[in-house]
Amino acid sequence: MQDSCVATIDQLSLCPERESCEQARTFAAGLLNQQLWCWGQDIKHPKGNLLLEFGFQRTSPPDEQKNCASMYRLELPCDQRIVLRGFGVFFGDDRHGGIFVERFGFSPQLTSQSTLDTDAWSCEDLPPMKPPGNEKQAIACRLLMLSLIEWIVDYERYVRQRRGPAYRPASLRQWNNGKRFYLPAEQMMPAWRKISLLSASGRLLPAEHVA
Repeated sequence: MQDSCVATIDQLSLCPERESCEQARTFAAGLLNQQLWCWGQDIKHPKGNLLLEFGFQRTSPPDEQKNCASMYRLELPCDQRIVLRGFGVFFGDDRHGGIFVERFGFSPQLTSQSTLDTDAWSCEDLPPMKPPGNEKQAIACRLLMLSLIEWIVDYERYVRQRRGPAYRPASLRQWNNGKRFYLPAEQMMPAWRKISLLSASGRLLPAEHVA
């Protein structure tokens, strides 16, 4: 194991006050990549698909997209929804629009659409999106990010309750190969909460988009 690949939540404490923080965005991108791996492992659980147990609806790819993984959608209270794809996450809220956060980056893209009109089998299927470009859009982006992260924490809490405290560490063993970002399972929920605080302050937006 290469020590440089093992992350700790303490790295998020180094983000400067009231400044856009590239280091924190890099950390958040690594954690999202790891989280998507975890969702993939939850789908394969021998005791049953945890995403389906949680309430997600699964859509199999059409014949012309057989190389794609199934799509998972969940309708949430308060007119919110989430769509999980292997290449990222879409979160929509009828009050604020929608965001897409790509798997290998943490620069949320914003759209006025809170629902995907077409199935997103690739990035090309997403509605037109762009980074927040003014204060109103930056606020909407932050609110959407906060709701998305709150849902992720709730989901991880559910997994712990359903499968026990040993499940998430076990599901990460193959992920922890010494070559990519790895955060120990017990730090994932606290790290997401810290990222939520940084998102609320605007420090996870690129500097030119901080309101």
